[in-house]
Amino acid sequence: MAPNYVMIVALITFICFPLSFGDDAMLPTHNYLIAKPNCNGSCGNISIPFPFGMTPDCILRDQFLVTCDSSLNPPQPFLENSSIEITSISLAGQLNVLKLISRDCYRDGISTNKTKPMISLPSLLTVNNTVNSFIAVGCDTYATIQGRYTKFGTEIEYLPYITGCMSMCYSIDETDDNTCSGVGCCKTSIPKGAWNRPITLSSYYNYSYTNMTNNPSCNYAFVVDQANFNFSKSYLSSLQNTKKLPLVLDWAVGEDKCEIAKRNSTAYACKSNNSYCHDDSNGYRCSCMKGYDGNPYLKDGCQDINEYVNPQPDYMCVKNAICNNTDGSYACTCRPDFSGDGYPECNRDNPQRKIQNIYLIIGITAGVALMVFIIFSWSYTAFQRRKMSMMKEKFFQENGGLVLQQRLRREEGSSHTNTIKIFTADELKKATNGFDKDRVVGQGGFGTVYKGYLKDNCIVAIKKSKVIDRNQIEQFINEVPILSQINHRNVVKLLGCCLQTEVPLLVYEFISNGTLSEHLHDKLKASALSLDIRLKVAAETAGVLSYLHSAAYPPIIHRDIKSVNILLDKSYTAKVSNFGASKLVPANQKEISTLVQGTLGYLDPEYLQTNQLTEKSDVYSFGVVLVELLTGRKALCFQRPEEERSLAQYFISSVEKGHLFNILDDYIVCDEGNEGQLKNVAVLAQRCLNVKGDDRPTMKEVAAELEAGSRLKHLWDQTDQHSEEIKSFLHDTQPLGFGYEYSEHSVHIDSITSHVTLPFPGGR
Repeated sequence: MAPNYVMIVALITFICFPLSFGDDAMLPTHNYLIAKPNCNGSCGNISIPFPFGMTPDCILRDQFLVTCDSSLNPPQPFLENSSIEITSISLAGQLNVLKLISRDCYRDGISTNKTKPMISLPSLLTVNNTVNSFIAVGCDTYATIQGRYTKFGTEIEYLPYITGCMSMCYSIDETDDNTCSGVGCCKTSIPKGAWNRPITLSSYYNYSYTNMTNNPSCNYAFVVDQANFNFSKSYLSSLQNTKKLPLVLDWAVGEDKCEIAKRNSTAYACKSNNSYCHDDSNGYRCSCMKGYDGNPYLKDGCQDINEYVNPQPDYMCVKNAICNNTDGSYACTCRPDFSGDGYPECNRDNPQRKIQNIYLIIGITAGVALMVFIIFSWSYTAFQRRKMSMMKEKFFQENGGLVLQQRLRREEGSSHTNTIKIFTADELKKATNGFDKDRVVGQGGFGTVYKGYLKDNCIVAIKKSKVIDRNQIEQFINEVPILSQINHRNVVKLLGCCLQTEVPLLVYEFISNGTLSEHLHDKLKASALSLDIRLKVAAETAGVLSYLHSAAYPPIIHRDIKSVNILLDKSYTAKVSNFGASKLVPANQKEISTLVQGTLGYLDPEYLQTNQLTEKSDVYSFGVVLVELLTGRKALCFQRPEEERSLAQYFISSVEKGHLFNILDDYIVCDEGNEGQLKNVAVLAQRCLNVKGDDRPTMKEVAAELEAGSRLKHLWDQTDQHSEEIKSFLHDTQPLGFGYEYSEHSVHIDSITSHVTLPFPGGR
């Protein structure tokens, strides 16, 4: 503990003794220049530093004009003549402001109060994309923000952007404080350099289903400083009384980079001799050099710092030394009767002997330190290897590896069990080249899919899921053998899994021809999809769903049927994928109460309103896919006119008006002999899209109708659907869940986050 006492004595001496030595010790701090000479440097309690100012002759550019409203108490500054209230201006390049929020209120399904404030900033001011987020609050809310942002390169570009998010809930009781993940509150980021941001705010169902009838139901959207906003469920009503929220802006003094700006000496903004220029994201800014402080945009604005009166982090004068301020720096000298240069020590004894002792100590210390470093490095490497091995074993056990191995051994002799392999983490890491981002072939709400090459050159798809709830590991263990035993030619086959990572990795067969969505919505690829191919894909997909609903035991509801989850091989054979949201139907139960999960545009409206999941929910989603096949249009697109945004509603409306052939894809209506066939398929799709689930056909009926009407029926007749291709994939009768655990009275949700995906073009 002796060194601590020495340090305390040194600190006391250092503070007290210099007061008696040298003139610089008593120098007062500088009053640095903030505003331009003869200009007011504050509005109320807010400092207004140059290049900002409150009159045209007190600013550097018109974009930095500040209006001071003296009618308020205290007076408040505003950016130019806008409603953007300034709370602080930093010479480090940030502007803190208060901004109006967007609001849209409904009563009895009718919009009663709608405000749409927007912000349009000068080119030198942009919305800070790291501390701000775009947030929407409400129980039936979708909000988008679009505008332009500045991209700086060899030339300055002003590019458009659009992003947004959706917030849904049935009542305020479903929301959680400090949680903004889509239930009552959602948030997303904005692009770097954004300076123009109009906000579109609306209700998807006009609050017709929410349980908030006592007060007007309102939507809110705003860009806000994340550090000053924590969501509270009370905001669903109290935000009606909030007009403004904090926002952080970035500002630059010029649009050019430093190298270009310096060429124009008159326009170059770094005026102080002790300043320097540095590039920023939207131009350039100026700062005072080390050892100086003040305003770099004013002549003589950067003044020397007295390091003793205003200590700096690297203040180095030691015990028995005096600090002498110099221009931009400082010097240390030893007190009288002490020898040395003020650093590292001031000593009373022979300085030469002291220096020799110091060198000796340094040499010994360096040698010991080198030996310690070598020993530590070797030990650390061995420890890391041991730690990695233990971590892999820990993850393997936590992910249920032992239980899964035992279960697979029990089922090895079963004739209907496919071979499933448990891969090591190193195998899959090598197969994906360390999970290289260039190997990513798909991303979704449940994880990322990588293309991998195994040792035998077999190409596989490796799904890396998001972190799952450790309480649901048993369901994952059940799910792997279940998926491995689905033996249907139109279902993507599960080959194996890896349990040595924090989240289990699933290995599937690789389907090379992309998704049905890619083929339908790409003009070049869509031209190759004839009506026969489209009806073949529809019939194969319907056959899978019919099998899951009727032939599998217990029955399975896929719950996320959409064109993105239907893969195509080189012969355009359909392969249904992504069972991450699927649910097993317990015995003697036709419907399941769950939180709503799925993708807007495909989501069963009856399920959305009642939270009751049935097999008919898959029928509705398949109906939307069938309409996609007929029209070539996306299921939901906010860039289309309002009456055409929802493909399902627009299709039903067109059929009822007799305009069927006006909305069909041009690639399938060129043959005059297929009109009757198209009408029959359209009627089938219309039946699948009935609002009431009881009025929809079963998937078994749908598959039978498509099979009977398909020109490729003979390909289906060659397959005995009761042979080894379609089997009951659970030979034990235990009802196992796809990510869910059932009990007599409750449903426990797993780690897969319930979500509703809103496909904003160009956004998130």
